[in-house]
Amino acid sequence: MLDLALPRRTTTVLLSVLLSAAAFAQAPAAAAAPAPVAQDKLLTEDGVIAGTMDIDFATRTNLDTTGNLKKGSPALGAKDTYKLEMTVAKTTQFSGSVFRLPNLYSSTLGRKKQDAQINYSIDLAVMLPSDVKQKKVVGKWVGTVPIDTESGAYDLAGGKEKESALRVAIDAVGKARAFNESFAGKLMGKAEKKESLASYTFKRVVGDRTVQVVVKKSDPMRFENLALAMGPAESYPRTMVSGRLDYDYETGNYYTDGITLKYALDGKEYEDVITGSIKWIEDKDRASNGKGYYDFNLRFNEAKNKKATGEGAAFEKMSEEDAFFAVDNSIPSLTGRISYVDTMGSDGKSPISSKVSYALNANKLTKQQVMAFFKLWLIAVGPTNDE
Repeated sequence: MLDLALPRRTTTVLLSVLLSAAAFAQAPAAAAAPAPVAQDKLLTEDGVIAGTMDIDFATRTNLDTTGNLKKGSPALGAKDTYKLEMTVAKTTQFSGSVFRLPNLYSSTLGRKKQDAQINYSIDLAVMLPSDVKQKKVVGKWVGTVPIDTESGAYDLAGGKEKESALRVAIDAVGKARAFNESFAGKLMGKAEKKESLASYTFKRVVGDRTVQVVVKKSDPMRFENLALAMGPAESYPRTMVSGRLDYDYETGNYYTDGITLKYALDGKEYEDVITGSIKWIEDKDRASNGKGYYDFNLRFNEAKNKKATGEGAAFEKMSEEDAFFAVDNSIPSLTGRISYVDTMGSDGKSPISSKVSYALNANKLTKQQVMAFFKLWLIAVGPTNDE
C-alpha cells in the first residue's frame, strides 16, 4: 500500500494499416466492420518506446496551511502530475497527463476529506507509416482509478461508479470504426508495512547455467485479473495480465515473477510470459546532480527460446548477479533505459520533481507485445515512480 501523501520512487506491419490509412483519408467518416487482424511481424529496433515524462510531486511542496487537515498533509486538491509525450513502435503517440491525489483527513475527527485516486487524460495519435511527421489524434485514454489505501489496490474498473470509467475511446475516422474499451481488474501496490516483507529467490537459466538472486525484502506489485483495453488500433487487442513485479528495497531493482499476457488476434490465442529484471543504477554524483536510471532486461517467452545446452560459455566467468542481469540477444527482449534527473526536497532524499527520458529497445518483439507492456507500465505509473 502506498503512502500517497508522500510519494516515493525507489522508482512490422505497423499500426493496423486500416487505422493508419483511414486517419489520413479524405473520405467522410463511416463505421465499418473490422477486418481480421493478425499478429505483426517481429521488430528489432531502438527507441521502440521513446519520449519524456515530467513529474511534479506537488503533494510534497503544496502543503496544507489551513490547519483543517492532519498535520503535514498536502493541501486540498494538491496532486502529483505526470506529464508525458511518448511514441510507441514509431507510429503511435501518447500525449497528456496523469494526476494522482492522496487521501486527506480532517485534523480533529480524522474524517476523510479527499479520496485517493489517479486520473488519466491522454491524447492518442497515429502517424502515417509512410511519413511519420504526419499525425492525427484519433481518441483518448481517460478516466479515474480509485485507490484503496487499506489494501493498496488500484481498482481499474472503479471509476465507473464515479461516471469516469478508465477507458480507451477511439473516434470513427475514415473507414475505421469507433470503439470504447474499458480497463478492468486490479493492480495491488507496494506494501505500507515493510516489516512484513519476506525474502524471495529469483532464478534464471543462462545457457546451461542456472543463476539466482536472493532478495531479502521483496515487495510484490501484483496484477489481479487486470485487463488492458484494446487500442489505439484494433491490432492492439484487449489483454489480460497476471503475475507480479517485485521491488527490492535494498537495491532499488525490480524483478518479474511470471508476468503473463493473454490476448487473441484473428481467432488465435496468444500467451506471452515476461521474465527478467529492471536494475536501478545511480550516478556517482547523484547527491548533487539527481541522476540515475533503470536498466531494462526483460525477456519474452524465455522458456520457449532457451539456448541449446553448452551455449552459455559467455556467462561462465560472470558472478551470479552479473549473469542474472546479463542481456541475451538471442531471446526476444525489451532492453534500454529509463533515465531520471531528480530535484530533491529539503530532506535531500525524496524528489519533488523529476525529468524522465524513455529509450527502450525491442529485440524480436511484436508491436502487440511492446504496446501491452507500455500500457501496463503506464497503469503502474504511481508505484514505479515512488521513492
